[in-house]
Amino acid sequence: MTIRKTLSTAVRALRRNITRSALTVLGIVIGIAAVIAMMEIGKGSSGSIAKTIASMGANNLLIFPGTAATGGVSFGGGSSLTLTAEDCDAILRECPAVAAAAPIVRARPQIIYQDKNWVPTFVYGSTPAYLEVRDWTQLAEGDIFTDADVRNASRVCVVGQTLVRELFGGENPVGKEIRVKNVAFTVVGVLAPKGANAFGMDQDDILLAPWTTIKYRVSGSSSGSSTASTSTTASSTTGNSADTTYPGAPSVFPAQSSTQSADAPMPVKFANVDQVIMSARSGTQIQPAIREVTSLLRERHRLRPGEPDDFSIRDMTESANALASTTNMMTNLLLAVALISLVVGGVGIMNIMLVSVTERTREIGLRMAVGARSRDILRQFLTEATLLCLVGGLLGLALGRGAAVMVQRFLKWPVESSVEAIVASIVVSAVVGIVFGFYPAWKASRLDPIEALRYE
Repeated sequence: MTIRKTLSTAVRALRRNITRSALTVLGIVIGIAAVIAMMEIGKGSSGSIAKTIASMGANNLLIFPGTAATGGVSFGGGSSLTLTAEDCDAILRECPAVAAAAPIVRARPQIIYQDKNWVPTFVYGSTPAYLEVRDWTQLAEGDIFTDADVRNASRVCVVGQTLVRELFGGENPVGKEIRVKNVAFTVVGVLAPKGANAFGMDQDDILLAPWTTIKYRVSGSSSGSSTASTSTTASSTTGNSADTTYPGAPSVFPAQSSTQSADAPMPVKFANVDQVIMSARSGTQIQPAIREVTSLLRERHRLRPGEPDDFSIRDMTESANALASTTNMMTNLLLAVALISLVVGGVGIMNIMLVSVTERTREIGLRMAVGARSRDILRQFLTEATLLCLVGGLLGLALGRGAAVMVQRFLKWPVESSVEAIVASIVVSAVVGIVFGFYPAWKASRLDPIEALRYE
């Protein structure tokens, strides 16, 4: 028998019991639909998490100062003021695996504009390279401050979309003047919207300014210290503390007013920063970057062999990998459940095909008596089983795609179609038909023609 005759015979045999055939493929339809829906929802979730992680900055590394201790009392992580802006510059010069780096000085002041006020989640002092590290180079309005602004401690800043909404009511803030802890800042740019990060924090609730401005004018730090209790002092009260000739003697120079101190911050011998953020050149360069930075900072901080690091490096990809692995695990779990229903559908097809072989025993005997060979009978029943599964696969594909679209429309879950899933569903349908249809077909091909003709 030719392939065409085999197909036509199989179609006629299936159409004789169309209701039973429809019920038989129902298990395959449900299985394929579940597989398609789970794969599209899982791929959409993975894509959404990947975008969220990318919004935090690709291949980011954070360097924090170490822990200070005095008299056996520890002041906690980050209390040892050991990181400087010069460390950041040295990292850029001497660590080839690092693509960009920026120092960060944190603050938590109140922002005031006219009769409105707001306390942002993030008030960072940094350099223009911060936006490059965070992959945030697109601005909605205006422009970023420059390296000259960092050197001059200029009172300029860029703000996020949340500040624009809370303080300016949605109007363009570029050129407007705001007060940050009673220090006037001019808004020179507005950051593009970035949304929440992987931990649910609003990344648009941010004010970014030169780190020198935040440190000297807002935080009022004048010099570094070895413990947290002496890390910062208010600039309005420090005055000119080093100009006394003798203890208890009157000051040689008149003390600066708070306005003079804010306008002309005194240079310091050790300008520490709260942390350094940097990005590796690629995902494969993260570990080399950590090794290079560790070696460089130990050398710069004059740490002897065997001494613990006075800094710590945090790899942000660990959090990203944890989120991605959790999503993949849940997707695989749901996919395994869907595959179980597909196996159940295959068992149903095997059962129905065995029943079909029993019912058509006389037909098989008659065909073999007039010249049909065993391989013709085997091929016919395999074709019937494969046709059932392919039809079920196509119906399941349409049903699964429809279910994914409904989930996206009504539940607002991220969904992403997959060509690989579509091709795999068709292939799996054919494989299920062949695997579960082989035994009934083999059993039919092994019938004795004389016994089959006698079968009642």
